[in-house]
Order: sequence, then structure tokens, then C-alpha cells
Amino acid sequence: MKHLLLLFSLPLLWAGCSSGSTDSPFVRVNGQGQFVRNGQPYYYVGTNLWYGALLGSTGEGGNRDRLHRELDLLKEIGIKNLRVLVGADGTNDVSVRVRPALQSAPGVYNDTILDGLDYFMNELRKRDMTAVLYLNNAWEWSGGFSMYLEWTGHGRAAIPAVDGYEAYTAYVTQFVRSDSARALFAKHVEFIVSRTNRYSEVKYVDDPTLMAWQICNEPRAFSQASKEPFARWLAEVAAQIKRLDPHHLVSTGSEGSWGCENDLQLYEQIHADPNIDYLTIHIWPYNWSWVKADSLTQMLPQAKAYTQAYLDEHLALAQKLRKPLVLEEFGYPRDGFLFSKDTPVTARDSYYQYLFDRVRADREQGAWLAGCNFWAWGGLAKQTPTHIYWKRGDDYTGDPAQEQQGLYAVYATDSTVEVIRSATK
Repeated sequence: MKHLLLLFSLPLLWAGCSSGSTDSPFVRVNGQGQFVRNGQPYYYVGTNLWYGALLGSTGEGGNRDRLHRELDLLKEIGIKNLRVLVGADGTNDVSVRVRPALQSAPGVYNDTILDGLDYFMNELRKRDMTAVLYLNNAWEWSGGFSMYLEWTGHGRAAIPAVDGYEAYTAYVTQFVRSDSARALFAKHVEFIVSRTNRYSEVKYVDDPTLMAWQICNEPRAFSQASKEPFARWLAEVAAQIKRLDPHHLVSTGSEGSWGCENDLQLYEQIHADPNIDYLTIHIWPYNWSWVKADSLTQMLPQAKAYTQAYLDEHLALAQKLRKPLVLEEFGYPRDGFLFSKDTPVTARDSYYQYLFDRVRADREQGAWLAGCNFWAWGGLAKQTPTHIYWKRGDDYTGDPAQEQQGLYAVYATDSTVEVIRSATK
């Protein structure tokens, strides 16, 4: 999350995970802008369910009954790909951070959350759904960059809501330049990628339920000075994952040029790496000030126009690099910038419809936009009317703890569900 389709099969031409049999159950890429699985082009409308491992656990926050019902509902409306956080980092005493954490201290793991991740992945396997698992986060809501820095002696982790956004970016820009912080994260990568699922008894590296490992949610350099170390770090981690797991795709989790200090050349350099199998972008009209909270409907045409331009420039790079592109995060606030699930979502429905139509048109025209994941599935979550921000004991809604609950969440009762159902057909 942000702060605040070709119709025929082609021979596989790409290196790494892209090579091999065209009828493989693993998702591959074919050098023509397609994902391929089981001998067929693999296009999808998916969602973000960052809290999947938490729901799958038997501890705090766990709710396996809800998980089963959510996955069944998602499957019924045609969602087959979920983008999921492996787990949060840090202690459980920060209000804006996901809890409970997976890694409370370096190498100290909450086995209940690991069990939840295994259970979640096994439930996806039963439903023939796939997952993209991201291993790190540039933002404070799950620890990520800031916790690896704190753990390696760079001082107290900055929090935007407490210390200010500029103080936060000045702190986390150190991550890609810190040998100790990067090394600590590399140990986490090896630990997670090398796991065996205790429910299926299948190693993660051998499980086609996993579509891709993703290095980070919205990785950023956070400064001009860190751009080259940033590119080197992403290349290092991609190579590490490929050494550990030659079967699966690897992606960055990038927002696009917006996440590369508005440097499209840097974005191209990063995604040209042979160990990066496909391109990702995110689009956030409100967060990026393309629209305003008091004029979400009136400024919708502008949001669509800016979205089209952003898509087009990144699709041109995808075609140049001969790799698929996935729009893996996008969202639009509820009408009136309200948060209750009773609030209409007419502007959001229009924006979603626009993007789904674009995915469909690109597929029919042989373009390189191979999938999308909206942000985020709130599903059957119950809202707590007494407060706006998430508190311990609340249902996970899809909006992380630092944002208003209901800001972007798509609930099962929203009219958006029918827009999604229509798109998946």
C-alpha cells in the first residue's frame, strides 16, 4: 500500500523462471508480455489481502472461519490472485503498525504467524488461487526499512505521524546504504523463501500456488543520493531469491516512476535486470494529489486522464523490456471522503470500471498489461463505529493501521463487488 491480455499461447523465450515447459503449473513469462500457466495465457483481476497470514493464524487477529468465507467469496466473484504481506516487523506497541508482528526482533519469529502463512497458502492451493508474497515494506505500517535500521543501530525508527514525513524519509533513505540493515534483511529472505509449508508439506520453492516473490511493498530510494544504491540493492535481492528459488517469478513491488524519485530511467534500469521477471506499478489519484477530498466526483475525469498517461508510459517500457506489467495497487476513496461502509462508492465504481475496461482492451489489442490487483479487500470485516483508526481487537479491513478504516477497503456489501464480478467474466 501507499503511504498515507493476448489470446494465444507463444513459445517461451525468456530466461530464468520464464523458461521451461509451457504446461507448467508455475506462472511463467514468455517474452511477449504474457504470463503463462498450465499452457494457457494467465491474466487476472486480483486484490490485495495483506492480512492473509494474520487471518490464517490461531493467535491474536486470527479468524480461520472468516478466512474460509473470504476466500470462497473472492473465488466466487472471479478473483484468483492475492497480493499478501509475509509479516510485519517490530514490537507490538506502535499504534500505526500492523499487529501482531511476525518478526519481533532480528531472527525472532512468531511461529503462530508463520503457521498462519502456511495455513493461508494451503487454503489458496485448495482453491487453485495464486499469491504474490512481499517480504519487506518501505512504509512504517509493517515495520520494514525503518525496523531493520533501528535493529542495526541507526537510532529510533522514525514514524511519519509522530516525527513528520520529512524526518521519516531522511531516516529510511539510509536503508539501501546500510550494509548491516541489508544483510539482516537478506537473512530474513533466506529464512522465508527456504520454508516448507507444514500443512501441504511442500516447500515454498516447489509450490505453484505462489506466483511470485516480491522484494518489497513500494520500495523507494527516498533521496537522489540513494538512487544507485537502491538499484543495486534490488538487483542483489532478486539474485538472492533466484539462487534460493529458480521456479518462481520475482518482482520489485515498485509504484513505477513515482517510486523512483520520478526518474523513469531509474525504473527502467531496475526492471531491465534479468532476475526481475515483470514490471509493477501502483496508481493513487488521491494520495498523489491528482484529486482532492472535497471534489472526488468532479475531478474523476482528471484522475482517469492522469491514470491513462501513467499507464501508457510504463506500458511502453514493458514492451521495450519484453516483460508483462501488473497494476498491483490502485484505489479511490468513498464518496464524500467518508469511511462508513454505508457510504456510496459511485466515484470509486466509475474509476474501477475505467481501469478494468483498460485491462480488457489492452488484452484484446495485444498490449502488455497482464493483470491488476485493487487495494484492498475488506470483505466481511465489521467496522467499529467509535473510532476511525484501527485499534487492537478490530477486524482487519484492508486499510492499514495508519489510515482511516474504510478509506479504500472494498466490503462485501459495496456495489464495487458487482463491478469486479463483471470484470472477471
